[in-house]
Order: sequence, then structure tokens, then C-alpha cells
Amino acid sequence: MKNEKVVMMGLGYIGLPTAALIAQTGRKVHGVDVNQSIVDTINAGKIHIMEPSLGEAVSQAVANGFLEASTVPTEAKTYLIVVPTPFKGKNEPDISFVEAATRAILPFLKNGDLYIIESTSPIGTTEAMMRLIYSERPELQNKLHIAYCPERVLPGNVMYELVHNDRVIGGIDSTSTKKAVDFYKNFVKGALHETNAKTAEMCKLVENSSRDVQIAFANELSLICDKADINVWELIDLANKHPRVNILRPGCGVGGHCIAVDPYFIVSDYPLESKIIGTAREINNYKSFWCAEKIQTAKLQFELNHGRKPKIAIMGLAFKPDIDDLRESPAKYIAQKVLQNSNNEEYFIVEPNLSSHHVFKLTPYKKAIEKADILVYLVGHKEFKEIKPDTKKIVLDFCGVLN
Repeated sequence: MKNEKVVMMGLGYIGLPTAALIAQTGRKVHGVDVNQSIVDTINAGKIHIMEPSLGEAVSQAVANGFLEASTVPTEAKTYLIVVPTPFKGKNEPDISFVEAATRAILPFLKNGDLYIIESTSPIGTTEAMMRLIYSERPELQNKLHIAYCPERVLPGNVMYELVHNDRVIGGIDSTSTKKAVDFYKNFVKGALHETNAKTAEMCKLVENSSRDVQIAFANELSLICDKADINVWELIDLANKHPRVNILRPGCGVGGHCIAVDPYFIVSDYPLESKIIGTAREINNYKSFWCAEKIQTAKLQFELNHGRKPKIAIMGLAFKPDIDDLRESPAKYIAQKVLQNSNNEEYFIVEPNLSSHHVFKLTPYKKAIEKADILVYLVGHKEFKEIKPDTKKIVLDFCGVLN
């Protein structure tokens, strides 16, 4: 099996690390991406995303001839679909990228091949792609192995978690499930749990929806405590002394390409049944709007009190601490919202994990903390915790940096 080629459709935050790991097992991986610049970068042994250990893995795989990138697929034995699933209209999942990737490999499919979707998908997507394949290639009916296997990784620790985390694998039939399990055994050390395709699809969505609901409780609690003049951080610490209570810490919303997105896959298809899941999404989205309004109020109050415009530091743009990933970031949304309502104030936009940004002019965090009148902590980066600001400054701490 080591000589059997793998085609990776999509070379993003999951596709590229997975391709590099498979290549490390001695299998040739043909990675496909629609972006020529990404293809050229990978073929040069470099990476286009920031992820610890990924650069070395890609460089080594390319140098050894086990990883190559292209804008078009080729014939292989295993095909992985790891492309984005964005939204259209009002939070309606768009599987057109999955379909386009599937259509691209249609001419290459043959008897006995393994086709796996890893992209986060609405329930029933794997079966829908099976029907598409067989309608276009009827001679392959019941001769392919088709399965769904979602990833469960944390940005910043992807290379480790792809290997050591458990995986849920669901085929369209038991033979497909077994075939997919045999494939993942080659590079996954975590347990491989067998199920069917629909359950595996739902499992991915439920995992992140559950976390979204838990975060929504913490964020709603922060809104209540603000109104009641209670320190929410102290309250949560005390409540968590209960042996069966584990409240999460609130933030300025929810971001990332999973928790902020996956619940909509359920809400879109089951709007009447997903009351808690849908409400949690509303709460977490509202928290970002609320933070922006609190900044606006503090800005106006400063001007009334001091007779001049304040200097404001927006501390953090990433969707979580100590990474450079801005996907679906509530901090980025808040920064944009605040700047849209600016009125000649001076702003310092801070993101220590980025050297530059195409929209925001970035300021070193030490300079921002020194110069600003109002400090707005949106992300709990470790750098921010190193400096205690002057007590004369106004501090809006939405992520518990100072607690």
C-alpha cells in the first residue's frame, strides 16, 4: 500500500498538514489547489500558512519526492476532499467546492478506489456525492469505497493532533468504512471509531455546536454581570469550585472556521428543532456587537471627561490566543466596526502574531500599551499578560487578560 498514490484535493489549513503527514509514511501525495501561488510555494518546499512543524514536514516531503502540488488532479488509489464549505444567502451551507472537487477527479476514478470527504459538510453530503459519482460514472456503481472522516484539530497544534487525536470514520457501507479505517491507520495513532457516513457528518457538527453553546452561556453570563456590576471572572472561578460545574471563560465572541460556522449546518437543515444551537449562535454574535458598542461608549465618555479625542489600542485580531489565524475572528470584526465609527481618534491596532496586514496598520504591543488612553483587550495573547498597564488608563478587558 505504500506505493499507492494519494490525491489531496485542497491544500489549506487541514489539507496541507495531512498531505505532509501521509508523505512521511512513504506514500506519494499529489496535492491539488486552485491557487497557482500556493502550488508554486509548496513545490518550492515552503508553506503559505503558519503552523508549528509544518514547514519542516513539507520541505522534507517535497525534497524526498513524496509530495508534489498542482492545480489539476491525477490518477491515484485514494482521493481526499479537503476543500472549504462556505455559506450562501442567510447561513446556508454551500457544498459547491466539494462538488467541484469531486467532479475534477471523476475521470480518474476506477474500480476499488477510496474516496473520502474530510470537509465539514451538511448531513447527507457524502451520500449526495456518491449519487453524483455514480450518475456520471454508472459503470463504477458499488465498486468504489466512499466515506466521511472529519478532522479534530486545534490551530497551533495541528501536526500533533492529526496523529494522536481519535477519528470518527463513516462509510456508505461497512466495507467502505473498513477500507477508510485501514487507510487512516497508516498515520493516525489515535483510536479510529467506526460508524456510518451520516453519523460521522453529524458528529463533527455536534462537537463544535456543543462548544458554541457552552461559550454562549459564559458570554451571556458576562452580559448579565456587566449590568449587575459583578466581576464575571471572579464569579466563574467561584462557581467552578463546585465539583460538577465547569463554566468556560467569556470572550468577545466566537471565531475560527469551526465553532463559529459548524452550528449553522445544523440550524440550516433543522431550524425548528435546533432552538438552543441557534440561540447560542445569536448570543455569541451579539457579544461582538456589544463589545464594539462598549468601546464606542468609552470613547465618547473619555472625550466628555478630558475635552479631547482618546488614543485607543485594539489588542488582538486573531480568533484565539497565540495564533495568526483571523478566520471568522470576532476581534477582527470589532476592530472593523470601531474603525468604521471613528471620528479622528488615533488608533493602535495590535496583533503580535502577524508582521503585517493588508487592511490594518499594525503597532507593536508595547508601544500601543504605552501610548493609548484606552486599552481594549480582545484576545488573550501571552504578550499582553506580560505588561500591567498604568492604572490611569481606561481598560476594557473582554477576554480576561488582567484577571
